[in-house]
Amino acid sequence: MSFHEIRFPTNIALGATGGPERRTEIVTLGSGAEERNSAWAHSRRRYNAGLGTRSLDDVHALIGFFEARHGRLYGFRWKDRADFKSCAPGAEVTATDQAIGTGDGATSAFQIVKAYSSGGVSYLRTIRKPVAGSLRVAVDGVEVAGAAFSVDATTGIVSFAVAPVLGAAVSAGFEFDVPVRFDTDFLEINLAAFEAGSVPNVPVIEVGV
Repeated sequence: MSFHEIRFPTNIALGATGGPERRTEIVTLGSGAEERNSAWAHSRRRYNAGLGTRSLDDVHALIGFFEARHGRLYGFRWKDRADFKSCAPGAEVTATDQAIGTGDGATSAFQIVKAYSSGGVSYLRTIRKPVAGSLRVAVDGVEVAGAAFSVDATTGIVSFAVAPVLGAAVSAGFEFDVPVRFDTDFLEINLAAFEAGSVPNVPVIEVGV
């Protein structure tokens, strides 16, 4: 009940800035060496929605969306133009983009995820807000018909009508949104400054729904 399954206006989000944030604790030892520890197991994304407002109509739409969410109270969907697919933004989604599990003959539900890899190291991100109608699924590299599975667009869980057989590789391709909320209860808009080229500061932060 604390999340509204509605996407922030994409025309405004297109001009926004932001990206993933990590929390790393660094202690410098007497020798000059460092000890580093990650305080968060997962990254968290932050954006500034105000930078996408280009007209007073955009401001009006932003106010309406903010009021309907009651400020920070209700979460909503956000399309991150730099990272909204199971593949690169310019590529086509395929059913084998991301490995999401291995069949055991009994398990029929799988959580969709996205892997980020570089230099032999990977980070696995849970995807909880897939875009309805975008999901493609394959078992052992063969795409399965839509009637053979369903997906909960509010959790990112794929359910098969018949559990994949033992050892079968399960994969998926999809588009997705980021679950976020406003990170302020005060929407300060200076229309005089806006006309002069200034834009409101509207922080948005990812939530772990």
